[in-house]
Amino acid sequence: MAVISVNKTNFDSIKGSDKPVLLDFYAEWCGPCRMVSPLVDEIAEERDDIVVGKINVDDEPEIAGEFGVMSIPTLVVLKNGKVANQAVGAMPKVQILALLED
Repeated sequence: MAVISVNKTNFDSIKGSDKPVLLDFYAEWCGPCRMVSPLVDEIAEERDDIVVGKINVDDEPEIAGEFGVMSIPTLVVLKNGKVANQAVGAMPKVQILALLED
């Protein structure tokens, strides 16, 4: 499944998904974000059982604020519309996948 670019317009429909949702909060200028981004893309392509979205914190500060994002990259897993897991910083793919399993 392709990565969805999340914004104010489509956020509620993504948040309300019946599948788990992996959100990647990032910014274009963020070096660690550029390390995590291809891993998130891979996960989106490999996993049909989850929804993967990316949120540019510079473009969508309200959504970032809703999740208390203070540092990027921040990865958030939503299950049934609620935060099930959250992690800050660059991490290997195995750790990102582990966030989805909890």
